[in-house]
Amino acid sequence: CKARMGSIMNEQITATVHRKKNKSEKIFEIIMIALAALFLVMGIAISRGFMLPCFMMAGLYFLYSANTQKDYEYILKDNILTIDIIKNHHKRSNACEINLENMEILAPCNHEIVKKYKKGSENANILKYDYTSYDDEIPYYTMIITENGQKIKLLLDINDEMMDRLTRKYAQKVYQ
Repeated sequence: CKARMGSIMNEQITATVHRKKNKSEKIFEIIMIALAALFLVMGIAISRGFMLPCFMMAGLYFLYSANTQKDYEYILKDNILTIDIIKNHHKRSNACEINLENMEILAPCNHEIVKKYKKGSENANILKYDYTSYDDEIPYYTMIITENGQKIKLLLDINDEMMDRLTRKYAQKVYQ
């Protein structure tokens, strides 16, 4: 569940972030497994009529677990940061393309400069997109950008190589 560094080709840096399942997803999966097991036992002990719900719950678990698996790929090329969502290791869709010239702030999530954008503050109602891994051991960054006159907050797991490049190019906007 760590961000892996990719290759640099023509000023391009690629990083892949593997997203862990959050607590509610884990609880939901445990409930589905428990219900499937309960229906199976009831189908064996009481009536075969409980076998259909057992197989349906097992199928639902398979579909749910396959479709909730997400990875993110960050591609930094020149002044464009592209974020792709990869579902179930093969379905790729473009989440956003960000022109970094419109970036206002890039800082660690607990930095003073981004505290005014946290919950409970006057700027907390801006759009927020979370592209992090949910791994507590990987530090994530908050990026504030302006797109079409509207401020947007992005949460990102930026690796060291990408952070170095952004720090060199946008030193006045990047905090560490």
